[in-house]
Amino acid sequence: MQKTHILELLKQVSAGKVDPEQALLQLKQEPFTDIGYAKVDTHRELRQGAAEVIYGAGKTAQQICGICAALQEKGQKHILITRLDDEKARQIQKTLAADYDPVSHLAIIGGNNNEERPQGIIAVICAGTSDIAVAEEAARSAEFFGNQVLRIYDAGVAGLHRLLAHLDEIMSARVIIAVAGMEGALASVVAGLVDCPVVAVPTSIGYGANLGGISALLSMINSCAGGIGVVNIDNGFGAACLASRINHIGK
Repeated sequence: MQKTHILELLKQVSAGKVDPEQALLQLKQEPFTDIGYAKVDTHRELRQGAAEVIYGAGKTAQQICGICAALQEKGQKHILITRLDDEKARQIQKTLAADYDPVSHLAIIGGNNNEERPQGIIAVICAGTSDIAVAEEAARSAEFFGNQVLRIYDAGVAGLHRLLAHLDEIMSARVIIAVAGMEGALASVVAGLVDCPVVAVPTSIGYGANLGGISALLSMINSCAGGIGVVNIDNGFGAACLASRINHIGK
C-alpha cells in the first residue's frame, strides 16, 4: 500500500467514512501478496520511501509478469525491473508496456516516479566506456527514483584532464556515483575533489589480476579519501538506491 493510499484511508477514518476496525483490516491485509512463487512486498514504499523493485535474473518472464500484475493490483504505478536479458525483455513486452534499455538491462513500467523530485543532482561518473553498462544501471535507476542525473562518462584517471574538464559540474552535485573497474582509482580522485558523499561502484572490468572486480573493490574500500561509501561489484542499482536516499534527505 502506497503512502498516498494510507493517507487517504486515514482521512476517511477521521471523517467517519471508514470504521477504524475496517481500516485496521485493510492494513493487515496489505503488507504482502502471496502469489505462490513470490511474496510481493506491497508495503515497501511505506517503509522505505521507494516501492519494491523486481530483480529479473533467475526469474522467468511469466513470473515477472505475475509479480508486476500483483504490484499494479495494489496501486503501484511505477515498476522497475533490473538485470533483464534481451530475450526475456521481449517476452515481457508481449504482455506489459515495458520500456526496456539493452545497455543497462533495465525495464520500466509506468515511467519514472517524479512525484517527489529533489532539487539536488546525482552525478554518475564512470572511468571507461567499458563501465557504461553499470553506470547506466545506476543512472537510470536514480532517474526512476525521481532524481536529476548528470552523466560524465569515459573520464578515468588514465586521462585525468577528461575528469577535470567537468570540475564545475562535479562540484555542484549533491551526490556522486563513481563507477570504475581496473584498479578503481576514480572514486578516490573524485572524493578528493568534492564535499558531497561519493558512492563507489567497483566493476568487473579489467585484466586477470582485477579478479573480476575484487581489486577495484578492495581499492575503493581502502581509499584514503573520506566520504566514500562502497557497494558491491557491478551493483549500479544499489548505488542508485543509496544516492537517491541521500539526495531525498530534506528535499
